[in-house]
Amino acid sequence: MNYFPEKPCTVAVVGAGSGIGRAAAAFLGGQGVAVACLDRAAAAAEETAARIRADGGAALALAADVTADETVEAALDRVEAELGQIHGLVNCAGVTGRTNIKGHEVEMDDFDRVYRINLRGAMVVSKAVLPRMLRHGYGRLLHVASIAGKEGNAGMAAYSATKAGLIGLVKSLAKDYAETGVTINALAPAVIRTPLVEVLPEATVKYMTDKIPMKRCGTLEEAARMIAWIVSPACSFTTGFTFDLSGGRATY
Repeated sequence: MNYFPEKPCTVAVVGAGSGIGRAAAAFLGGQGVAVACLDRAAAAAEETAARIRADGGAALALAADVTADETVEAALDRVEAELGQIHGLVNCAGVTGRTNIKGHEVEMDDFDRVYRINLRGAMVVSKAVLPRMLRHGYGRLLHVASIAGKEGNAGMAAYSATKAGLIGLVKSLAKDYAETGVTINALAPAVIRTPLVEVLPEATVKYMTDKIPMKRCGTLEEAARMIAWIVSPACSFTTGFTFDLSGGRATY
């Protein structure tokens, strides 16, 4: 099934250098979408873009760091200049910070770093792309949150708090633009086997996986397919919503 029957279509993926972002970018490229691969690691973004081009797709790689506001604006300027209208944006930028620690052990420098990427960074991305979408009366903005933002994961105070804040941000922004043709949604994955998960302590991964009724991690392909649909024209009457990708862990 092709989610993007009308061409041309351009989608920017922030955090396209690895994990869910890379998988989403590759899947979108296979759907015939022109993909702008943005990442603070420029070499990783180029690797993703090169894979898309090698498979016959169109892709552009750009450096962008959500903690440096001006780099996001500059990257989106380049996207519009080279690929045209931005129809969708997927924000996958995120870090866990220190995990498997009690709340009183949280280091505020680490908490602030997680906040700047996971929550403030999402606002930076939103402010940069929304005016561009509003000019055309059309857009699909998706922020990747986490099931931890709904339920809270023990030992992950910074991550859980910032992902909960991201879900709240999506709900608010979506109401601001509900009548404009621009939808703004979130995705709440449970454990997906990504490089981000691979570096977590095994105790943390087991804690999260044990809570999944399907008793397994999600796959990158499952995440990519859902992301593609959410930022496609087909997802037209849903905004401010958080889609679960949790194997049954959360259903609200």
